[in-house]
Amino acid sequence: MFAVLKTGGKQYKVQAGDVLRVEKLDAVAGDKIQFNDILMVGTTIGAPLVAGAAVQAEVIDQIKGEKTIHYVKRRRKHSSQRTKGHRQHLTLVRVTEVLEKGADKSGVKAAVGTVAARRAVHEAPGAAKPAEKAEKPKRAAKAAAAQE
Repeated sequence: MFAVLKTGGKQYKVQAGDVLRVEKLDAVAGDKIQFNDILMVGTTIGAPLVAGAAVQAEVIDQIKGEKTIHYVKRRRKHSSQRTKGHRQHLTLVRVTEVLEKGADKSGVKAAVGTVAARRAVHEAPGAAKPAEKAEKPKRAAKAAAAQE
């Protein structure tokens, strides 16, 4: 059975045993993760997602993609040129199982990207918020003198 999942802004058609290179996820090698944004399972099409469906996978490694080089050259009387390189951070995963139902009861950690994980920590209801800045001593003294 196959499924179409969405992660990192891209869609992948997968089945058990496939190896994927996806945008970096917040997991280490050996972790078991679960993709919950499933657009299609077999012949069931979601609107927009299939309820209760998931794809479970095992993280193989955190890798970097091939280097992309961006070369910029200004023409005419300007002799400036610039070369920039970039290697995208990726996560290598092996799909172990496609679940049509019961994904919420599986107890496997959800696959979240590193940016999404950071946002979830900062926006959590019980998360510690930064302490308000205390008034500077000189300002406090000036304010007290002004009130008298």
